[in-house]
Order: sequence, then C-alpha cells, then structure tokens
Amino acid sequence: MYVTIIPQKLGKNYSQSSADFVSYLEKENQDLEQGAMEYFFNQYDNEISANEVVKEIDGNGAKLKKTEPKFYSITVSPSKYELNRLQNNSEDLKRYTRELMKDYVASFNREINGRPINIDDIKYYAKIEHQRTFKGTDWQIRENQPFATKILQLKTEIRNINEGRAEGNLKLLQNKIDRLEKEAPQQQDGKRIVQGMPKAGNQSHIHIIVSRKDVSNTFSLSPGSKHKASEVEMHGKNVKRGFDRNQFFDRAEKTFDRTFGYQRNFAETYQARKDFIKNPKIYFASLMKLPTSERAIAFRIMKESDVPMLPSIPVTQAQLAMKVFNRLRRGMDVAIKSSSIGI
Repeated sequence: MYVTIIPQKLGKNYSQSSADFVSYLEKENQDLEQGAMEYFFNQYDNEISANEVVKEIDGNGAKLKKTEPKFYSITVSPSKYELNRLQNNSEDLKRYTRELMKDYVASFNREINGRPINIDDIKYYAKIEHQRTFKGTDWQIRENQPFATKILQLKTEIRNINEGRAEGNLKLLQNKIDRLEKEAPQQQDGKRIVQGMPKAGNQSHIHIIVSRKDVSNTFSLSPGSKHKASEVEMHGKNVKRGFDRNQFFDRAEKTFDRTFGYQRNFAETYQARKDFIKNPKIYFASLMKLPTSERAIAFRIMKESDVPMLPSIPVTQAQLAMKVFNRLRRGMDVAIKSSSIGI
C-alpha cells in the first residue's frame, strides 16, 4: 500500500482551481458508456459529477492566499497482492476510502468548537481509476534509459539519411534498433517498456481531493503541517495543532487489513519501508530474522514492486552488500520526497 499526500502546486503558487486536476481524473471516462463510467464519490454520496466537485472545492477556500494550497491530493495505490484480496475492485475500494478518510481526520490534532474533528467536518471527493502508465521516474524506465538513448540516436541518423543530410546503411541502422529493443532489460509483453506505456495487470487505485478548509469554510486543516501533535498558546488559549502523518500511513494499511482480512507481509508494511530508508541495518536485520517461508515471500514482493527494493540476490546469502541497500535507499528517498509529504 503506497499512500501519498501532495498539495496541488502550479509554478511558484498553488492551483487556484481544482478544474485541471478534476479534468485529468476524468480521462478514463472518455468514450465510455454512461453505465461503465467511474463517478466521483464522498462519504455518503455516489455518482457526483466533475462539475460539482470543482464547484465545491473551489468555493471552499475562504481567506487562503495564493501561497497556500486550497486542496490536497491523496493517492492510494494498493499492491497487486492487496488488490487480489478484493471481490469487487470499485465497490471495495470505495468502502475502503470511506474508512480511510476516518483515519485521515483522526490523524489531526485539532479541535473545532472544543471537540475533535470528525468525518463530517471535512470536504472531500474521491475517484477510482483502473489504469496506470509508466512514468519517467519509474525504475523500469530508468533501467531502459541507456537503450532508449541509443535508439533515439539511431533514429536521428535514419531521419538525416532519409532527408538527405547524411549517408548511411538504413537496413543496418534499423537492425541495430531492433536488437536494442530486444536487449533492453525491462520488457512487457515482449516490448521494451517506454514512458507512457500502460502497465499490465490490475492497476486500480484511488485519487482523493480534500479541501484545505473544513466543511464550514472556516477552519484550516492542513495535512502538510510541520507539527505532529502539540499545543500552542494563542490569544491566551491553548490551541491544538498538527497532523500525524506516521499515524495516518500506519492506520491506512491496518484499516485495509482489518476490512478485507488481509495478512500483510513484512515487506509490505509502512514500518519496513520507513526503516529501509532511514535505517537499512535495522531493515536488513528484521528481514533476515523472518521465517524462511515469509522471507521468501518478502523477497518476491520486493522484486515485483514498482520500486526495485532489492536486486536479485540469493535469499540464503548470509550478508547482503550494504552499499546496494544504501544506493537503493537514496533512490527511494528522492522518489518519495518528490511525490509525497513525508513517509
């Protein structure tokens, strides 16, 4: 389970409207019959239109400056193992989203009118998507990049020959391209994985748009707060503040496990991913202490993950090269910082 929270930013300022983002989330509905479309939903309603989402989110940002986000995007990406546990992707993920957003509000150390905030205090809309494409940051694209660069150079040579700017053997150049296409290490369905290619298999995931302001358009609720859980004196009163991201991410997977009876492996846990980045020695020690069967499953999960958490190293090897862990840890750290608020 990978959960990210990002403020929607456009250049130096934050997006003043959710219209572009909502339009982006409507892409899978293009050319579909009405009965096959995925609509937006919230805690209580289904089949909410894109226009209503834009109207409600854009109209709920009172007194926010251009330098402050009006809304946040939460993306929830279950693994293929988690998705296999579901009976009906769309309906089960909707049910999970509604439980997840209770975890979201519970992670705020805030009060409204002297009481803890609850699910009815926030304004959010969610959408289930079933497709994903490879991005430039995906490890498969990065591993194929040297081959992509050579192929592009060869195609440029072919174009120059065809347009009379150079001379050369077109057949020989094309044979080189064909060979490079086959030699690229990351393939899908017999083809080199390239940016923009749809990912195979079940790719269902959840996008959530949540307003920065509460439903009354009065109180600011920021999951990007630098404060976890504290109190500060303001105008002679003690005011609670903060959002506990660790708690939210941890609860996100526990809620999934409880809702669907899922048995989570060590390699899938939030704590393991956190240790991998911040203290790989602890991660490595915990991994090697697992029973043989669980460790084998952990290695398979890691190998099949979208992020290559470990290269192909024998499970029985007593000591793994720590430099490999450190290299991968740095790569994951960069990826996470660029796409989410903490981990």
